[in-house]
Amino acid sequence: MKRISTVLAAVLLTAACSADPETATESAGCDGAFTSALSAWADAGFSGALAVGDGAGFDCRAAFGLADGATPNGDDTVFAIGSISKAFTAAAVLDLVDSGEFALDDAAGALLPGLEGPAAEATVEQLLLHTSGLEGAHGDDHQPLSRDEAIAAISGLRSATEPGSAFLYSNAGYSLLALIVDEATGDYRRYMADEILQVGGERIGGFWDGEPAAPGPRAVGTIDGEPAVENGGFAGPHWALAGNGDLAMTAAELGAWTRGLFTGEVISPDAVDLLLGTAFDNGDGTAELPGWVSVGPDMFGAPVITASGGGGDTGHNAVAAWLPESGTSLAVASNSEEVIAGELVDAIGPALIAGEPIPAPEGRAEVDPAELQAREGVYTIDSGSTFTVAAAEEGLEVAADGADAVAALFASGEFSIEDVAAHEADVLALLNGETDTGREERDAIEADLGAIEAVELAGTAVEDGELHTYVRISTAGEDVLGWYALGEHGDIGAVSLGVEPPVFTLVPVGEGEYRQADLAGAGAGVRVSFADDLMTVTGTATVEARR
Repeated sequence: MKRISTVLAAVLLTAACSADPETATESAGCDGAFTSALSAWADAGFSGALAVGDGAGFDCRAAFGLADGATPNGDDTVFAIGSISKAFTAAAVLDLVDSGEFALDDAAGALLPGLEGPAAEATVEQLLLHTSGLEGAHGDDHQPLSRDEAIAAISGLRSATEPGSAFLYSNAGYSLLALIVDEATGDYRRYMADEILQVGGERIGGFWDGEPAAPGPRAVGTIDGEPAVENGGFAGPHWALAGNGDLAMTAAELGAWTRGLFTGEVISPDAVDLLLGTAFDNGDGTAELPGWVSVGPDMFGAPVITASGGGGDTGHNAVAAWLPESGTSLAVASNSEEVIAGELVDAIGPALIAGEPIPAPEGRAEVDPAELQAREGVYTIDSGSTFTVAAAEEGLEVAADGADAVAALFASGEFSIEDVAAHEADVLALLNGETDTGREERDAIEADLGAIEAVELAGTAVEDGELHTYVRISTAGEDVLGWYALGEHGDIGAVSLGVEPPVFTLVPVGEGEYRQADLAGAGAGVRVSFADDLMTVTGTATVEARR
């Protein structure tokens, strides 16, 4: 659900004006039953804030959990919005196109002196839609990078695809757009503050690091169970994150800005039409828009335009959405790992779509250790893939060996099945030597293991908050299992060879049933049941394995 976690808005439209301070850190304009239901998710680990409004007087805002381990989250708590910053950068670019500063089909090299390489040939439209083909990173998020250094780094990026032909997510492409805004206006940050971060004639939000800063108390994120260290004190220069992930604001501000954008308040109605008319069809019912993703009515019953961000070193996650048919905006931000914004929607979404009450998070059942031990063993799917089940302190540990075994246990509130398919395709392309980076990686592997004879997918799991695609690499001498994690722009983020199969933790929910430990439940995600020597895994499909 990483890029389509937006169905929460469907039920919020029915909320009435009331407040129940005992069920939320802070609540205003929301139905008491709604805040009470969500408070159960706060008990399960959700910490953050949400806002939904329709511009016609309906305005529901609620906050849950703690901002910094002691101070409650509130309506004024500031969150880093990560890649949703791209929606703001796109608004700035379209505003300048609308005013005649430059055109969508202008090449970046014609607009930014000193830019060279494939980046110089990319058009503004291609950069907006992630179809420039640019491959690689131009800098680490919280490492100093000056304007000139950013231009030089982007000039050195390779092109992985023919420009305009395919979608390839690029943080560098949006930093290049920020540089173009900077060149056209004289000051990227000032232009953002004065012209784009504006709702109702007042500035909202600001930058997470540096000035002008987002005012207000800041939520402290969580990474691997520890407080995030990046809390807005990075002195810069900030061009590694500029344009692609540098903004921060409250959930209420994000919701108000989203509504203001699509109603022609932030940029002109003509610029909004340009935004909606500039698209790249992904072929799966979704389309890329400048800074946003458009989801067709077949998926949720009504069109949705959404953006999401997070998973970086701030430990925050956020979702913004616009429902054009009802004129409703939604913003959700979270600062905990237990239940992030996307996972919350993943768990309660089916009920919302059906118009049913929000379900409570699912608890864990007490199980006799002897019962857990009775489940131990190797369970084999007809394909030959296996689940190796072992009893653990909190439930069962299941090692999945084989692509279909790993796929059967995959569940995530942050990454969709489409995200997994795209990641696996990119890893295969990499190891098949279809890019310069891939050819370098193959050379490195063959220097250690000998000539590669075959590469076989072994499944994808979410580990340490990122997708790890497992592959079995066959050489003349041995078979090696490894995993690859790719950056958002297709580069190698991390790699490990000579590993064991991924392990999934299941917790009991009663009557021989188990669920994923890292999803709060309400029936969401993968369910596993045992009956004698039969293990049944039910998720996106049903898989049976026998001991």
